[in-house]
Amino acid sequence: MQRLLVIGLLLLSLLGCSNAFFFPYREHVQTPGQLGLAYEDVYFNANDGTHLHGWFLPAQGRALATILFLHGNAENISTHIMSVRWLPPRGFNVFLLDYRGYGLSAGEPTLTGVQDDVESALRMLVGRPGLDANRIVVFGQSLGGAIALYRVAHTAYRGHIRAVVVESAFFDYRQITREKLSDFWLTWPLQWPLSWTISREYNPSRAMADISPIPLLIIHGDQDPIVPLHHGLSLFELAREPKQLWIVPDGGHIQAFQKSEYRDRFVTYLTEILSAAPLAHK
Repeated sequence: MQRLLVIGLLLLSLLGCSNAFFFPYREHVQTPGQLGLAYEDVYFNANDGTHLHGWFLPAQGRALATILFLHGNAENISTHIMSVRWLPPRGFNVFLLDYRGYGLSAGEPTLTGVQDDVESALRMLVGRPGLDANRIVVFGQSLGGAIALYRVAHTAYRGHIRAVVVESAFFDYRQITREKLSDFWLTWPLQWPLSWTISREYNPSRAMADISPIPLLIIHGDQDPIVPLHHGLSLFELAREPKQLWIVPDGGHIQAFQKSEYRDRFVTYLTEILSAAPLAHK
């Protein structure tokens, strides 16, 4: 995956194109039903009219909250579902969104377009019948974490979001581009000129101070080979309270929830936040 990202960044950065971050896959390799989970196919339109698709997994029993799950840069929700399949049995609705160009969602992914997709998903969830619109949690992994941080800071639906959780998110689009290009001998000399073709408009680093008072949880493995730990540390430093940082010992890329102890800790964290009165927003 790392070598694929490097090659993609090389080819698309030469075109001055930020969609080097996206490696969509159209075919679904499995469904929630094949994993023993109830689900609903949800179709809706982004604000610009792009037709989007996702899976809604209802909580087993009373729903504590609804989690909007934003996956990483490759494949689609049919592979990333493994990161959240354990949440419905623990009492959480989960909505898995495929960005434009992924899975059954129309269009082609761009940094601007996926921001529209997430905003539109929030709008859809807030208006969904039978769902408590004031108990939404945004959870993003890797690129999805970077997207989540910027969107939560700028969304019109801030008052409905009770927490934002990111795992293995990066600090800056140009910075991660330079780091990935420097990993490969062929692209090492080009890391600086090519990184300047990447837009910083949606950088997570620019959004961190504006997430508060929404509670923020940053999770990062200390051995992450794709997005090194210093990205998570830098994001946490810029963020305002309330915030928490969980560093996973010997943890790789988006691997925290492979361990039952982090699943339990995550549920405890959200339960405590959801039991408190929502904080006043700006």
